[in-house]
Amino acid sequence: MTSARSHLVDPESPGFFHCISRCVRRAWLCGVDPYNGKSYEHRREWVEQRLLELAEIYAVGLFAYAVMSNHLHVVMRIDPGAAATWSDEEVATRWIRLFPGRVDGDIDPEACRLKEQALHGNAERVAVCRQRLGSLSWFMRSLNEPIARRANQEDACTGRFWEGRYKCQALLDEAAVLSCMSYVDLNPIRAGIAENLESSVHTSAVKRISAIRLNPGMARRSLASINTCLSPDFLPITTEDYIDLIDWTARLTRADKRGHIEATEPPILRKLGLTEHQWHQQMLGTETTYWRAIGTAQSLIAKAAAIGQSWLKGIGSAQALLRIQAG
Repeated sequence: MTSARSHLVDPESPGFFHCISRCVRRAWLCGVDPYNGKSYEHRREWVEQRLLELAEIYAVGLFAYAVMSNHLHVVMRIDPGAAATWSDEEVATRWIRLFPGRVDGDIDPEACRLKEQALHGNAERVAVCRQRLGSLSWFMRSLNEPIARRANQEDACTGRFWEGRYKCQALLDEAAVLSCMSYVDLNPIRAGIAENLESSVHTSAVKRISAIRLNPGMARRSLASINTCLSPDFLPITTEDYIDLIDWTARLTRADKRGHIEATEPPILRKLGLTEHQWHQQMLGTETTYWRAIGTAQSLIAKAAAIGQSWLKGIGSAQALLRIQAG
């Protein structure tokens, strides 16, 4: 049974979320379709570029993503309060960038100017746009709909391309955020389509590695969103240590990988209060052990109460991990 997204996502409060969109009708988002042998690899670029563009428009901090063959993972921090600080002019500029004026299907600068000017003079409409620029649902809508239209046009068909509802999980603490980010960045390796982080194309891990090569000083900075100009919030780990963490996690996950036994446990686990086993179980259980939220047993119980439920999937597993640690 589904429930209203607003029960999980407070439209007025910031928060971290993990969203997953999956294709339907045996659609192939990217890669090579095993049914007809056709390659859709170019669509990965469509999705990644759209995702990065939207992260510069919305009040969103983009922390992790992975474009897979038939689904997409995104870890983000939505911040409605940031949109509230923007001037009416900035809101109008961002909105027109999102929905530009067009003439005969092509973006037209003069049409954009007139559309933005009209928006400036409509305070009620600006307020609506401001609210939407801080909305998780509108972000995912703006991501999925254009990709669906392009894919349908390329496939010469109509109808749904994505499942009706994207899956959304609230990430309730720093351990949940980091384990979910690791889960997302390691998706290509677990799926067997990449051997290591550097070959995991169209992921945030590759994006961060490329950024470090261009600016080595970034490695020692605290881990922030990819679009740091929109989200100055940091996690308690440097970018370099995060790359080491997911590399170590990949070795832990793939016991057959050379060097697995010799890998040293990252210091961040002690900061998060997690053992190697707890980290591994929480990371691997992102989609199976948990459902609507990820966090400690206490945070999950509090979240369940906040949304009017007596229980959330994952509470029992979180309590079991605590018993293992105590024992």
